Amino acid sequence: MRKLALSDEILMKVDKPARYIGNEFNSVMKDTSQVNIRFAMCFPDVYEIGMSHLGIQILYDMFNRMDDVWCERVYSPWPDLHEIMKQENIPLFGLESQEPIKDFDFVAMTLQYEMCYTNILQILDLAQIPLRSRDRAEGCPIVIAGGPCTYNPEPIADFFDIFYIGEGETQYGNLFELYKKAKADGLSREEFLHEAAKIEGLYVPALYEVEYNEDGTICCMKPKYDDIPVKIKKQVQVDLTNSTYPEAPVVPFIKATQDRMVLEIQRGCIRGCRFCQAGMIYRPNREKKVDHLKDVAAALIKNTGHEEISLSSLSSSDYKELDELITFLLDICKEKKINISLPSLRIDAFSLDIMQKVQDVKKSSLTFAPEAGTQRLRNVINKGLTVDDIMNGSKQAFEGGWNKVKFYFMLGLPTETEEDMRGIPELANDVAALYYDTVPKEKRAGKCQITISTSFFVPKPFTPFQWARMYEPSEYLGRAKIVNDHVKEQLNRKSIRYNWHEAYVTVIEGILARGDRRLCDAIVKVYEKGGYYDAWTEYFDYDRWIDSIKECGLDPDFYTMRERPLDEVFPWDFIDIGVTKQFMVREWETAHKETVTPNCRMRCSACGAKSYGGGVCYEN
Repeated sequence: MRKLALSDEILMKVDKPARYIGNEFNSVMKDTSQVNIRFAMCFPDVYEIGMSHLGIQILYDMFNRMDDVWCERVYSPWPDLHEIMKQENIPLFGLESQEPIKDFDFVAMTLQYEMCYTNILQILDLAQIPLRSRDRAEGCPIVIAGGPCTYNPEPIADFFDIFYIGEGETQYGNLFELYKKAKADGLSREEFLHEAAKIEGLYVPALYEVEYNEDGTICCMKPKYDDIPVKIKKQVQVDLTNSTYPEAPVVPFIKATQDRMVLEIQRGCIRGCRFCQAGMIYRPNREKKVDHLKDVAAALIKNTGHEEISLSSLSSSDYKELDELITFLLDICKEKKINISLPSLRIDAFSLDIMQKVQDVKKSSLTFAPEAGTQRLRNVINKGLTVDDIMNGSKQAFEGGWNKVKFYFMLGLPTETEEDMRGIPELANDVAALYYDTVPKEKRAGKCQITISTSFFVPKPFTPFQWARMYEPSEYLGRAKIVNDHVKEQLNRKSIRYNWHEAYVTVIEGILARGDRRLCDAIVKVYEKGGYYDAWTEYFDYDRWIDSIKECGLDPDFYTMRERPLDEVFPWDFIDIGVTKQFMVREWETAHKETVTPNCRMRCSACGAKSYGGGVCYEN
């Protein structure tokens, strides 16, 4: 019988104690005497969010299928428990064994959002593991990071021994074999990391050095040794159908943010939106075979008890076998009263037939993302949506019985003008007018409600907009005010609601997204001043971030307020994602010509992802 790491007294003091006790349905227990590798899979945010993350579920399942590996889960303790653990010197523990992760072989984190960077330090600090790689002694776990944020690992380079660049299905087996051999041969920590750096896709930052120009930009980055690669190649699982996937995922004790089964139907995207990092780093687009998905869906339903299944994809409506899959799911879900969720639908590919099948009699709201308020700006960002697409999709929705539609937009996009900002409420007004023109009074399901939400654009690495500038928080808020004021001028203003994102968080996210190694010290300063859970509004402190960056001798505006020249060396240029920098430059220039690049199924744009030898690149 395992002993809980936290006493009953502590569990009674903290909010939602079920976050910390483990032993959930489908969690995996193993005998420590029968395993060679203990692996802590950490999510640097609260349990409810981490339990909703598919990537951790995939790796947890894959690792625990290996007889000699035991993978446990770790989530960031909420601030109430954080304080208690610090006061009582309780080391952070794995949920399954309830044992300190400082005694494990590997501590890995998936990094989904830059504003979780201070929670990296929280996890290491509570685990009683030195924050910086260089301070870790023999016997310390190997600390690894993966996930989309690792495509620019430099702002957090000091904190990790290894960055895994790409999809986790490909190289972990090789890393584990190397680790077991290194232990058997008596290799030191430093020697093991040197050997690990030779595995394709693994980046060991301590083995690389960065040289800066006088103006603060990067001159070059090079390996310290001749036998490690100059470029790190992204790892891609080309054959998704035959890769591992959790058919019995862990079911949380408390309601997760996304409390449902997740069926991944494809990876990557054919569309090529110029602001979208995921659409570039997950190329090439790869679909899973529909017969395989049917088997997985049936297993998920049998093994979980969830009341909803969601189809995971960057653009669900682009999955070629969607109709067949939905028809199958309806058959097996109807009897068990399981809902089907179809996120990531494009309004130009809206299928009234499919949506009427999967939605309950009570119509929930539909969500679409035009991203920009005018056709000109939608062309700039390569959204590939016309006004007719938006109006036709909305008309279908209204005719199908929906009266609530949400639209997502971005402010601060490259080349944006006031006309583009004013176009957002004007488009919402036109859609509301369409409802009243289309649906007879006697058939209306209440008043039309159009919700428009704007976030502020953050340029991300490996996108055609990675050269773009950002703005001061006051400028972002001024743009939101233009939209808000213009909403009030619309004829159908009573049918329009407007929400906007926080401008101050946007600026810090932008600094971290395109930052360099010099920011590591600033992140440590923020944490030492009490900063963590910065992704949460109630814990975020803009001044703490700006002050910490300046105290390190850095200028925040250097990272945000300037448009980069095309020949600037980026901190992430040493990573090869398949998609070439030449393609990004071409798309940046095409954007300024307000020209649309066709999607991958219409025409290959020679982005470079074909080098991976599969997916949409080889369909025709």
